Amino acid sequence: MIDLYTWPTPNGHKVHIMLEELGLPYRVIPVNIGKGEQFAEHFLKITPNHRIPAMVDGETVIFESAAIMMYLAEKTGSSLLPASGAARYACLQWLMFQMSGVGPMFGQYNHFAAYAPEKIPYAITRYANEVARLHRVLEKRLSEAEFLAGEYSVADIATFPWVRNPDRRGINLDDYPAVKRWHDAIAARPAVQRGVEVLADNQRRGAMTDEERENMFGAKQFQAR
Repeated sequence: MIDLYTWPTPNGHKVHIMLEELGLPYRVIPVNIGKGEQFAEHFLKITPNHRIPAMVDGETVIFESAAIMMYLAEKTGSSLLPASGAARYACLQWLMFQMSGVGPMFGQYNHFAAYAPEKIPYAITRYANEVARLHRVLEKRLSEAEFLAGEYSVADIATFPWVRNPDRRGINLDDYPAVKRWHDAIAARPAVQRGVEVLADNQRRGAMTDEERENMFGAKQFQAR
């Protein structure tokens, strides 16, 4: 049985969806990041970076969502990550695009626009522009191909949870018709629907509390451990 330490965030959803697409049994172990459970000693033994998701599969312990997805694809021999050749690197380049661009930049926009106690116009504008630019990159690619790497793959699974709920980033997907077509096709997949429902009842609704802000963005993040 795979133990998945996770929370209902885009990075958590990536791995939920991957496991559902592969049909692998797994046990969900919630790590409530708003309550600071990511700093617990037992969790730090799994991931020194105190971030979800992290996974234990027998003797194999992995953190970082893309690494987990690659491991699961290779463990099962899934075509979601081609084994070799140009198809593999087409998939990996778009997976890295998500890891280095979409996730960090969308996350920074969310932070400065929604969570920061002080609204800094320069930061909000900078990251809003970057979110729009990345959508244009996706639009160009998805105007040429059905999925990011041509065929449905880990690259799509990794990117989709970040493109969900575009209104949270001031994005109207009608302005990006190829991205909207791609988003809607992925959202209709049964495995994706199951994946985004994992721990859905635990998603925060309403304003962030002071405790949540401290545990997610405050000085506690930067203490030596």
